[in-house]
Formats: sequence, C-alpha cells, structure tokens
Amino acid sequence: GARMGPGYFPLVLGILLAVLGSVITFKSLVVETQDGDKIGKLAWKPLVFIILANLVFGASIGGLPIIGLPPLGLMVGIYLLTFIASNAGDEFKFKEVIVLATILALLSYLAFIVLLKLQFPVWPAFLAA
Repeated sequence: GARMGPGYFPLVLGILLAVLGSVITFKSLVVETQDGDKIGKLAWKPLVFIILANLVFGASIGGLPIIGLPPLGLMVGIYLLTFIASNAGDEFKFKEVIVLATILALLSYLAFIVLLKLQFPVWPAFLAA
C-alpha cells in the first residue's frame, strides 16, 4: 500500500466486487424459496434481452467488420440499448422508452464526449462523410 500505482484502485475495487458477487451468489444458491426449491425458476426473457442489449450496444459502438457493419455511434447505440432492454420488462410503453433513451443519450454525450473528451464515434460512420 505504500507504493500505490495507477492500477491499485481498480485492482482493489475488482477484488471487492468479486468477493461481494461471490457472497451474493452463495446466498442466492443456499437460501430456500417459499415453495421449498433451492433455486427459483429462471427468468429467461429478462436475461436474454439484457444480454442482447449489451451485445448490440457494443457492436454499434465499434461496428462488426466481420459482417461489414460499420460503427453506428454512441447515439444509435444508446437508443438500441434502451429499446432492446426495455423489452425485458412486463410492459413496454413507447413514449416512456423514447424519453428515457433521449435523456440517456444526452447525458452520455455530455459526460463522455464533452466532459471526459473520450474519442469514439458519436454518430454513424455514413453520416460523418
């Protein structure tokens, strides 16, 4: 701890998150549910939509050269992420999702592009030309 470098905080944070995740996972597998089963029924719909939303977001930011998909940028990625992830719930309200996606896109632009000055595409590559 006397000679902390730039990777010290992420290392400690990663260890703490791993320990916390292990404790939560252990408790969820050991504690019984009301009907006596140790593990409850898996909710496949939210699991699939949330993972799919993150994969689509990553592909939209960086593109997929293997299939010829150019980078779609931060704005399109956030809208896709929000619309796909919102299908994980029981109800889908288009107006609420569009407002949420717009606020998320604006705040992300402000935080990552304006304040942090990160260098990644904001808009689709074919719009920049």
